[in-house]
Amino acid sequence: MSRGPFWSRDRLAVRLIAILAALCVPLAGTAARGEGAEPYDWANVTVGAGGFAPNIVFSRAEPGLAYLRTDMGGAYRWDAREERWVPLQDGTPVGSYMGIESIAADPVNPGTVYLAAGMGWWGEAAIWRSRDRGASWTVFEVPFKMGGNEPGRGLGERLAIDPNHPSTLLFGSRHDGLQRSDDNGQTWRKVAEFPHAGLGTPARRVAHAGISFVLFDPASGRPGEGSRTIYAAVADPAEQHLYRSDDGGESWIAVPGEPAAEMLPVKGEFDAAGNLYIAYATGIGPNDIDDGAVWRLETRGGRWTDITPDPGSEGGYMGLSLDRSKPGRLAVSSINRWHPGDTVWLSDDQGRSWRDLGPRSRRDTSISPFLNWGEEEADFGHWTAGLAIDPFNGGTLAYTTGATVYRTDEGGKSGGTMLWRPWVRGIEQTAVITIISPTGGAPLISGFGDLGGFVHDRLDVSPPHMHLEPQLSNTNNLDYAGLAPHVVVRSGSRRTQDPDGATLGWSEDGGHTWHALRAPALAVGDAPARRYDLGGEAPISVSADGATFVVGTPMAVVTRNRGRTWEAIEDLPVGARAIADKADPSLFYAVDFAGGRLYVSRDGARTFSPAAAKGLPAILVRVGRTDREAQPALVATPGSAGDIWLLSGHRLYRSRDAGGTFDLASADDIGISLFGLGKAAHGHDDPAIYAVGEKANQPGVWRSDDGGASWVRINDDAHQWGLRFRAVSGDPRLYGRVYVATDGRGLLYGDPARVAGN
Repeated sequence: MSRGPFWSRDRLAVRLIAILAALCVPLAGTAARGEGAEPYDWANVTVGAGGFAPNIVFSRAEPGLAYLRTDMGGAYRWDAREERWVPLQDGTPVGSYMGIESIAADPVNPGTVYLAAGMGWWGEAAIWRSRDRGASWTVFEVPFKMGGNEPGRGLGERLAIDPNHPSTLLFGSRHDGLQRSDDNGQTWRKVAEFPHAGLGTPARRVAHAGISFVLFDPASGRPGEGSRTIYAAVADPAEQHLYRSDDGGESWIAVPGEPAAEMLPVKGEFDAAGNLYIAYATGIGPNDIDDGAVWRLETRGGRWTDITPDPGSEGGYMGLSLDRSKPGRLAVSSINRWHPGDTVWLSDDQGRSWRDLGPRSRRDTSISPFLNWGEEEADFGHWTAGLAIDPFNGGTLAYTTGATVYRTDEGGKSGGTMLWRPWVRGIEQTAVITIISPTGGAPLISGFGDLGGFVHDRLDVSPPHMHLEPQLSNTNNLDYAGLAPHVVVRSGSRRTQDPDGATLGWSEDGGHTWHALRAPALAVGDAPARRYDLGGEAPISVSADGATFVVGTPMAVVTRNRGRTWEAIEDLPVGARAIADKADPSLFYAVDFAGGRLYVSRDGARTFSPAAAKGLPAILVRVGRTDREAQPALVATPGSAGDIWLLSGHRLYRSRDAGGTFDLASADDIGISLFGLGKAAHGHDDPAIYAVGEKANQPGVWRSDDGGASWVRINDDAHQWGLRFRAVSGDPRLYGRVYVATDGRGLLYGDPARVAGN
């Protein structure tokens, strides 16, 4: 999964992190709060993984300790006692740090772990160091860029610790060659002697692979003196890809005899006998790989052997892991092998022969049933970049996919069925585009990137399936009928490029089952007629009684009979987005930011006319995204006819008379980027307002109980999630409940903190 950053107002937070890094101040998981704050309890809405986790890293110093890196949701640690994954970076306000380029677990001290954090060439990058398994961190900014959410994020591991001198680290960067630290990651210098200096930080978005992995040979040194032999692989286009140093990194030579130049080394591991195993692919992945190989190098004699499990098959190889408890045993995974599908092979004799585990594998997805994708059984998975054998128990194998992490404890079986289960308890790593909390039915309905979205009847259980019929890759927009909340509509992006495919859906049972809906072809201006909804840019709204659907194609269209016939709405400017009143079926509203006007329909979207809109600024300013995934700037209050809220220029305005007059609702000291409404506090008439915004130089999540006059911060310094937010909504049935859609850490919900004794 690869989603772009949402939060654009985090420069102050970045400066704060920079100061902490410069002073080497630990970034701990505290719950610091400021004045005007209210304690909240936060939890994830359970889906179960959902995104791309490029690799798993087991500790070789302590049984049961493992780490997982994700491309946009931060790093996790496996807590064997609690049997769940623990997110390690929820306290950071820097969005770029949620993309993890590499993880290095100290091979001597199990408490020490390092992260190479940086989402892309455009963002901040740092080395994070923890001495307590990720409970707290010291952050060191670095001058070289990373690509935790760029192509090639499955390579590695790029970050390596010298097992004979753990204060020495090497990092294979994407753009700036080989980097070295001799003070536990605090300072870094470029290794000038390394032959591949890097291609430089790109002026535009170009994915350099750089140095794909670094390996210290433990047998080449003694504790306290450092390792002498080091290997580093280059996955940029080049004639030579593998280099070796025999003097601790002072000088480097090319290793002769490797495969053809088009084969890029993507992962490597040493065994105790001095054999180096390397997985190759013709691309850096996770897509666009046509071929690959697996080779073994006897480093003591320099002899190469091709041990590819399935020569000539489609796709390449990327996952690679050695069994540390049984010499000669290793596993590799394919990647981009669409026919007959990706798999894992296991060898007990250094790769001379292989067993394909795919045909023997079965998957129990009961913890995350959406992985069946509407079918009776889940497939093996795609983007299988990460593969790991537990170094203390060779029967435990795990691999990553583009949607989950699978684990089996039956890896030692020589035959019979091998059962895999999602290894995801605690992992929520998805981009959530939109959410609604209806006045009836399920408390929450979501629209996800890549997974489509779900009806969340329970917040602690993974839903049985995503939205189906049509099955969309992204759900970009959701709405419900205010007086008939069982009627729900959605729009999004097609999973396939079928020109007749549907991008709209409607439901009469609260989103549990769906009916496909297709917008009509339109002729806009002098252009020939075509369907404008196929790109996912057609937000849909539903009248309060559930009878009328309005679709925001460039020229808005309306249907009153579930799509059998359509009418064009000629009174609205091109691009104006309509929403429905939540209490009066005849009322619809639309805002035209380009023209600076608000429009109102009082006849069920048959006609629209400009509203008086007294009190609004002369120029309306759209906040945040303007693409198909943008959230509506207009929101109607459930149960209150004519009561609407408009966000313009980070200020919130309210009209109680269907757009005739507006009052500035939000205080001058808060700038709002996203907002939603919830049930009013006891004794209050105004709905609770929940907002993502910034107040007194403090970005965060805020609540107002008095119509926007005053605000309290409801997240804290331990719950910032990179400040990567997509949508926010209150619950219309439960005061204080807020739902937050993040760009990488899944769906979150918060409630006022429980006070002991109450």
